[in-house]
Amino acid sequence: MALTLCDVGPRDGLQNEPDALAPAVRAELINKLAAAGLPRIEAVSFVRDDRIPQMAGAEEVVAEIERRDGVEYAGLVLNEQGFERLRATGLDRVNVTLGATDTFNRRNGNASLVEATARVERILAEADRPTTATISVAFGCPFEGEVDPGVVVELAGRLEADELGLADTIGVATPSAVRSLVKRTLALGKPVGFHGHNTRNTGYANALAALEAGATVLDASIGGLGGCPYAPRATGNIATEDLVYLLEGEGIETGVDLDALIHVSQWLETLLGRQLEGQVYRAGVSAVASP
Repeated sequence: MALTLCDVGPRDGLQNEPDALAPAVRAELINKLAAAGLPRIEAVSFVRDDRIPQMAGAEEVVAEIERRDGVEYAGLVLNEQGFERLRATGLDRVNVTLGATDTFNRRNGNASLVEATARVERILAEADRPTTATISVAFGCPFEGEVDPGVVVELAGRLEADELGLADTIGVATPSAVRSLVKRTLALGKPVGFHGHNTRNTGYANALAALEAGATVLDASIGGLGGCPYAPRATGNIATEDLVYLLEGEGIETGVDLDALIHVSQWLETLLGRQLEGQVYRAGVSAVASP
C-alpha cells in the first residue's frame, strides 16, 4: 500500500499559535499545501471557539478551499456536535480522536476514557465518509506518565474506523516503542498511521520506524508548527518538508514538491513573524558536490 503524507499544519499546527489567523488565510495555507502535492490535509477542527479560538470559523475555512483532484481534505472532531458540523461540509474524511488515558480525556475533551470511547464509537457508527480514529498520548501521557501498549491496542480494537492513528502527542516515544506498537496495532487488520511530535528530537526516527513497521500514513506539519493546548510542553510536530527530505533521500517516493513546501514555510515565517522549528526550509536542499 502506498504511503500517504498528511499535513496537519492548518489544524494541529496553527491551534498552538498565540494569535488566530483569519479563515481566509488558513484556507490560503491549505491551498498552498495542496498545490505542493500533499495527498491529504487536515484542514480544520470543529471545536468550541472559546476553547481553541485559533480554530474558530471552521466552516468559513472549508468554504474557501480551492479543491484539487487527488487531495483528501480531513477535519478533526472530538464529539457529536463537532461531527454534525463536519457532516454539513464537503470534507472528505473525519478524524475522530480520544486519549489513551482517563486524565487526558478529561482535560482535552471533558469526558472520562469510558465516555470518550463511547462517544467515538457512536460517531464512527454514524459516519458517512472515510474515518480515521486517532489515539492520542499513545506512548505517554503528560498527566499519567507511561502508557501500557496493551491498553492502546485493546482500545484500538474497539474502534470501527477505516484507519487507526497512533499519536505521540508529547514526543516521548523512541523508535523501538513505535515499531512495536505499530506492528501490534496492524494485527487488528486495518491501516495504521503515526502522528509524531519532535519534542525530544526523536520524531523523524520514529516516523521511519513506523514506516518500517508497516504504517501507511504519516502526519507532519509544515514548518514544524504545532503542539497541544492541553498537553504541557508538547512542542511542535515533525516538519513536513524535513520529513519529505528524509523520505526522498531514503528512496521513498512521496509525490510532494519539496521546493514548493520550502516556499510555504518561508511564507509562513513572514506571516507569523518568527522563525519556525523546521530545518530544511532554512538550510535548503543540499546539492551533491562534484568529485
